[in-house]
Formats: sequence, C-alpha cells, structure tokens
Amino acid sequence: MKYSSFYLSILSFIAGVSFCSIWDLGFYFGIFWLFLSIVTFGTTLLLNSEPPSNRSFLIIPLLIFFFGLGLMRCSLSNESQIDYLLSSLVNSEQSMVGVVSDEPDERENNTKLIVEITEVKTLGGLNQPTGQMSYQDIKGGVKILLTVPHYPQFDYGDEIVFSGSLGRPENFSTENGREFDYIRYLAKDSIFYQMFYPKVELLSQGKGNIVKEKLFALKKSFLGEVKQIIPEPEVSLLGGLLIGTKQSLGQKLQDDFRRVGLIHIVVLSGYNVTIISEFIMGMLSFLPKMIGTSLGALSIILFAIMVGGSATIIRASIMALLVLLARVTGRVSDMTRALFLAGFVMVLHNPQIVVFDPSFQLSFMATLGLISLSPKLNSIFKFVPTKFYLRETVSATISTQIFVLPLLLYMMGELSLVAVFVNLLVLMFIPLTMLFGFLTGIFSYLSVWLALPFSYVTYFLLTYELKVVEFFAGLPFATVKVNFFPFYLMLIIYGVYFIFLKIYTKSVEDIKILE
Repeated sequence: MKYSSFYLSILSFIAGVSFCSIWDLGFYFGIFWLFLSIVTFGTTLLLNSEPPSNRSFLIIPLLIFFFGLGLMRCSLSNESQIDYLLSSLVNSEQSMVGVVSDEPDERENNTKLIVEITEVKTLGGLNQPTGQMSYQDIKGGVKILLTVPHYPQFDYGDEIVFSGSLGRPENFSTENGREFDYIRYLAKDSIFYQMFYPKVELLSQGKGNIVKEKLFALKKSFLGEVKQIIPEPEVSLLGGLLIGTKQSLGQKLQDDFRRVGLIHIVVLSGYNVTIISEFIMGMLSFLPKMIGTSLGALSIILFAIMVGGSATIIRASIMALLVLLARVTGRVSDMTRALFLAGFVMVLHNPQIVVFDPSFQLSFMATLGLISLSPKLNSIFKFVPTKFYLRETVSATISTQIFVLPLLLYMMGELSLVAVFVNLLVLMFIPLTMLFGFLTGIFSYLSVWLALPFSYVTYFLLTYELKVVEFFAGLPFATVKVNFFPFYLMLIIYGVYFIFLKIYTKSVEDIKILE
C-alpha cells in the first residue's frame, strides 16, 4: 500500500504540472486544491467513526494535495518563464553584449549560439555606447539564440557584441503536420529571444565557467585530432556517440536515423551512458563485483563531467546510474522507486521539462523500460546466446522500444517498422565503436601513424552502422505515418504497461513463495 501511495503521489504531482503547463490558472488555483485536500481529509474522518486501519482513506486527499503542489510549482515556474524587459525592443534593430553560455551547436548550414545578455545598447550601434542598459537593469539569466555562419567560430565563454533584428521564437509544424511548441521548448532554458545572422564581433574570451571551458576545449581538441584520420560523416557519428558533440550529421542522415528508430545513439541519453558503463564493467568482469560496479559508476560520473555537465547530461547520467544499480543488485522494485524519485526531483527543479523537453520524456521512459522490463525479457529470451552480450542487447533493445513507442507516436506520429531489427544490427557494435574511437583519439595525440590501426577498425564499424541505417531508411515500408494518436490513447497504453508489470511482478513473487 505504501508503495502504491508513493507512485500515485508522484504521478499526481506530475499531472498537476502537466495541467498547469497547458492551462495555467494561476498560483492560487493550486492553493485551492491544497485547501480541497484538507477538506476532503476532514470530511473522510467525520464520515467514519473509526478511521480504517489500512489508511486507504488517505489516498484521495493525498492525490489532491500533490496535484495542488504540482499546480503551484508549475505556476511559479511559468512566471519566471515570462520576460517583459526586452519586449518593447522586439522587431527592431538592436545592439547587445553577451557571453556564449553553452557549447556552440553546429548544424549543416549554420551554428546556433546561446548567449546570456549582459548589456543592451538601446540607442547606439556596435561602436556607439550611448543609451546603454546595464546588466543590473536586465532580468538575470535572460538568453538569446543567435543563428550565425560557421565562420568566424566562437566558443563557450566568449564575450561578444552583436547587432541585428531582435525577434521572438515561433512555433512550427513538423513534416507530419504536428505543431511543435518551440517557444516553450526554448523558454524552459530561459531563452526568450532570437536573432538571425546578426553582425558579431569578439570582445574577449574566458568569461564562462573555467571548468566547463576546459572540458569543452578538450572535446573540441579530441574531435579535431580524430578528424585528421576519419572523414565525414563517420566522424560526426563518432562525436555524437563518444563525447556528445552537437555537430550535425546533416538533415538527410538525421532523418534516416529517425526513420529507423536509431536517433537515440547520436544524442547523449541515459541509454547511451548506460552502454558506456556496462562496457567498462564487462572489460573489468574479472574483478570483484563491487569493484567493477564502482568503476562503472565512476565512469558515468567522469563521462558526464567530460562532456560538459549540462542539465540533459546530468539527467541522463542519473538514469544510467539507476540502470546500473538495478542490473547489479537485481532489486528492480527499489530502482524503479529511485527512478520515480529522481524524476520527481528533476521536475521539482524545472517543471517545464515534463511537457516541453522530449529528451527528458524519452530518456525517462527508456530507462524505465531498461529497469523494469529488460530483466523480465532477459529471462524469457533464454534461447538467445549470452556471448558478446547478445541476450542483454536483445532484451534492452526490445524493452526500450516498447516503452518509448507510445510517446514517439504521440510526439511524431511516425511508426518505424524496422526499429527493433535495426537496433539489434547496430547496438551490439556500439561499445566496440566507442572503444576504438576513443583509442583513435588518444593515440592521435601521440602520432597519426600510431592511431591508424585503431582508426581503420573505427571507420569500418562506423561505415557499417551508417550503411545499415541508409539501407533500411530507404525501404518504402520503413515507417508508417500515424495521423491520429491522441494524448489520452498514450496514457491508456502506458496504464496497460504498468498494470501488466504489476501483475507479472506479483505472479513471480507468488511463485517464489510457493517454491
């Protein structure tokens, strides 16, 4: 009963956040629900002369209470997502000073820079400092998204001055006709404005966090060394696999990866980070279990630090640690509760990720599948050999695909008919690709000739993976468009999943008791 209350309370909080994200009726509406929970609790006590011994009477007031908390937390967050200071300057030519606050996102035709504004020159141009609005007058943390050419290049921590037409982001429709709320997607990271191809000049460097600056520089240097040996697009795929670089594969290849259900390997997620740790644990399997697990967990932490420690990476690393502990300890129920608790803390920190962050949603569901369903499938697929982690790969692939499928259908309206098969063909080679890619980069610092043997293996593996993707993406039946897949249908399917897991878990426990 206490575990049911735990899950229901968190789900009720998430429901409150989700409701407020779509229909924000204000902070006091949340307070009304808290008051309603107290009234419901008091009424229940009055109607029962003796309180029930199993405390089931607390469920409804508890759900109402956490729903109200979700409403209140989201309403407070929504207020912080609204920036009025620069509203009067929108659709006019402006000159500003700011610091590049994240790693540049290199796309096929341009580069995206997230810049935190430190100064607005409301009356002057680049060389006219009159009419300045000081940083103290600017609401802290206001950011702007710049779309700039690939050259000149800018790095994290660069202080720049830029001028152009200030605008606000706009929502857009996907190829399947679904509207993507781009405004709220950027607002969750405090990005309220954008400029397309402004005039940009470098003022100074080293204005960011020194640790992040060095880590991003290391990533850039590492990929630069690998680029000397491995060509495009293979090197971009390796960068996405190994160190989470944001360099684009090109729109066509990205579309191909989506069509075959393999887009998760080119962006860092909880699943990607789990692959890294499990591979390290496999290499150290000759050590005692506790030491191997500790080194696997340490590898996740070091990897998160190396790739920059962004909010997305931290969330993915936490989820990967939970998967690692679940597989090592075998205590699936404990790790499932830990996953829900971690998700609750993440949403409490930033409620906007519930509705407006697809990365969080997909990573959470994939991790839930790995923790709760993968062990069950592993026991079913006993006919699959364990050599080369084949059985684990099959179980992990199918479990994650099952758990993310309803969400993908709702978000994208596209069903990949080849996803499971392509994942099986590719994922078993990903750990080797990452290992030889890492060795290629390390030895290239010493000598290109020393790195060549490793680069040949890396290039062969990357080429194989890209060819598999291109072949299956080219099949006319690779994907099917699903024009109607409403939100309530997604909830019903996930409800069926959870009921199935609960019944299955209970039946397994009953069998153990009988034995």
